[in-house]
Amino acid sequence: MKLLLYGDIPASWPERLQQVAPEADIAVTSDADVALHEIADAEAFYGQISPAMLQAAPKLRWIQTPMAGLESYFFAELIAHPVVVTNMRGIFYDTIPDHVLCFILCFARDMPRYWAAQRERTWRHRAGTTAFQLAARTLGIVGLGGIGYGVAKRAAGFGLRIIAVDARREECPPEIEAIWTPDRLADLLGQADIVAVCVPETPGTRGLFDATRFAQMRAGAYFINIGRGKVVQLDALVAALRSGHLAGAALDVYEQEPLPADHPLWGFDNVLMTPHVAGVDDNDEDRRIGVLADNLRRYVTGAPLRNVVDKAAGF
Repeated sequence: MKLLLYGDIPASWPERLQQVAPEADIAVTSDADVALHEIADAEAFYGQISPAMLQAAPKLRWIQTPMAGLESYFFAELIAHPVVVTNMRGIFYDTIPDHVLCFILCFARDMPRYWAAQRERTWRHRAGTTAFQLAARTLGIVGLGGIGYGVAKRAAGFGLRIIAVDARREECPPEIEAIWTPDRLADLLGQADIVAVCVPETPGTRGLFDATRFAQMRAGAYFINIGRGKVVQLDALVAALRSGHLAGAALDVYEQEPLPADHPLWGFDNVLMTPHVAGVDDNDEDRRIGVLADNLRRYVTGAPLRNVVDKAAGF
């Protein structure tokens, strides 16, 4: 069988893949025209596929995407095509939950206030602090997939009460007090002191957090989004912050990226922002080749593929 790797492929990958599938023909290119030619006899593909490439690939049976979130990957012909698509779900099981815990700890210890004082060379002691005890608070997790559950496991170590909503998970892990279906989101928002959004962007989650949802949150709560930017309507978030209804927010993803320099979120002292880097660390290449190599081994041996995507649902 032939596997085509398309894009900026690390030099070590073909050899690593050949070790798990010695009989496979591994082709590599970063040129779109070459890829269009090479895909004609490929059974498997890694990279960003286009409608023209899909049309030129009569033997294609499996696509491994380079990313976990697929909101911009699918097009109508691909959804209708019988090809199996797998994604990189699970590779950020530790880095992104670590990022969320960093946000939570920053709010709990009032770090934005102290960082501002440091820049001003001002000694601010106890007066006016918004620091709080984590063990006395409730964390609500929206989306209990690999990342959401990673957040729960870390938060449990700090004594937080944890509740969650999820569209698929039914069993309640030991770290979590209650897990509900998405129709109970308002109940979660009404109880949580901190809300962490960990859902993918799908037709059902796009624009999910609007003015109505923010109004359902407890007064003085904190909001965190590391899921997908278009899940949260930023105008509604800005309004909730300006009114004082929310105590603060932390974001790694945004409706528009990069976030424009004149966006009002930049001006809030109680907002923490990172530029879509929650999954970044020094091990990114190994994470991705690990999934690709495992799925290649599964493909050539006839074993079930890992991370098969429901193309119609988008995740």
